[in-house]
Amino acid sequence: MARSLLTQSTITTLHTTVIRMLTANLLAKKRDGNALHDDEIRFLIDGFCDGSVADYQMSAFAMAVCLNGMTERETTTLTRAMLESGDRLPRAVSGQTPRVDKHSTGGLGDKVSLILAPLLAACGVHVPMVSGRGLGLTGGTLDKLEAIPGFQTDLSEQASVEVLRQVGAFIISASERIAPADRRLYALRDVTGTVESIPLITASILSKKLAANLDALVMDVKVGGAAFMKTLDDARALAGSIEHVGRAAGLPTQALISDMDQPLGKAIGNAIEVNEAVGILAGQPSDPALQGVRDLTVRLCALLLTSVGVARDVDDATQRLNRALDDGSAMERFEAMVAAQGGRMAGDLDVAPGRPLQSEHDGYVGRIDCHRIGSTIVSLGGGRRKLGDPIDPTVGIRMHVRIGDRVERGQPLLDLHCHTSRQNEYLRSLRQAVEITAESVAARPLFV
Repeated sequence: MARSLLTQSTITTLHTTVIRMLTANLLAKKRDGNALHDDEIRFLIDGFCDGSVADYQMSAFAMAVCLNGMTERETTTLTRAMLESGDRLPRAVSGQTPRVDKHSTGGLGDKVSLILAPLLAACGVHVPMVSGRGLGLTGGTLDKLEAIPGFQTDLSEQASVEVLRQVGAFIISASERIAPADRRLYALRDVTGTVESIPLITASILSKKLAANLDALVMDVKVGGAAFMKTLDDARALAGSIEHVGRAAGLPTQALISDMDQPLGKAIGNAIEVNEAVGILAGQPSDPALQGVRDLTVRLCALLLTSVGVARDVDDATQRLNRALDDGSAMERFEAMVAAQGGRMAGDLDVAPGRPLQSEHDGYVGRIDCHRIGSTIVSLGGGRRKLGDPIDPTVGIRMHVRIGDRVERGQPLLDLHCHTSRQNEYLRSLRQAVEITAESVAARPLFV
């Protein structure tokens, strides 16, 4: 008996040693800039999930990919392997109804998802949106929705299916069974300086979207000071990667590039952004900043409706979408979704008291420092420095100007909404976030 146990132990040890040696060889192969075969990529992901490939080895893999990149084939295989590490959302409830979704690389004031999901549902498609929380300067859709009293983002599969059946849209957090390989790999990337890799970003986004059993996906790639992609070349590379890999994995995917050198809309925060999104859904009179949010939302939705054949072309889709916003049907879907997910809304959500920052000069808005604005929101508790940090949904900033605007001395540039006794200190810091120039400056287009 003892001899048999020893033999089994020896076999296990040899098996583990072989796996470690093979893993090391694959890491060296990628480190040297060579492409991995499909079965080699699946070996790494499967081993990562079952524990035979250690965290430190996957960290080395991520660094090798970050430095040397991946081919489109490699990225597609990595995406599929991470998808297959978990479950997919059930398709049966949708039947023949098209299922669509959008993803954004994020930025300041990006509340598009709150408008887009009910708007698309009002136009006859299903939107099973699996979204995320904010980390760093980027606000999370789930954090915004959780500013609504009672709103539940962690729904069971049965509950989410029922919401989709009743409303046509839900916005929920990803369960631990959706692309668990990506969940674990992202946690390693976040602490090893390997987030900024287009193949890894592509696989991370698409593995979760493919799990939703979609018929079409649209991607909003932000570029600029408040975006993950700082340059147009990087934004184009990411957009192209997501389009090509999405299609190769069987998901028709289109990408749009939009400007993020200034906040989207006027509101930045959680409750304050929900209020702005509801105002747009309700068709309240808007200024150019809010019209930009509506225009971006409609354009993304139009791409999806034409992709799945619900609309003849973009013009037809745009007319339908604008009608759903103007006649209140999109707002009705939003209210239904909030109620179905346990939320309670009676008028605007509470926001902390605001205090204006006024211009000290006549001139033109030449630049908006989005990093300083985002950092202020995080410092006030409206964002997270690390996962698990609590969120104060009432804090925020409301912008009154955009790049290119003419301003006069004493004119409000922004309002700071917070509870802290250090409000004056934050206002002094924010004064450097809006640069006023003597020379006129051209307004920035939203669509790149």
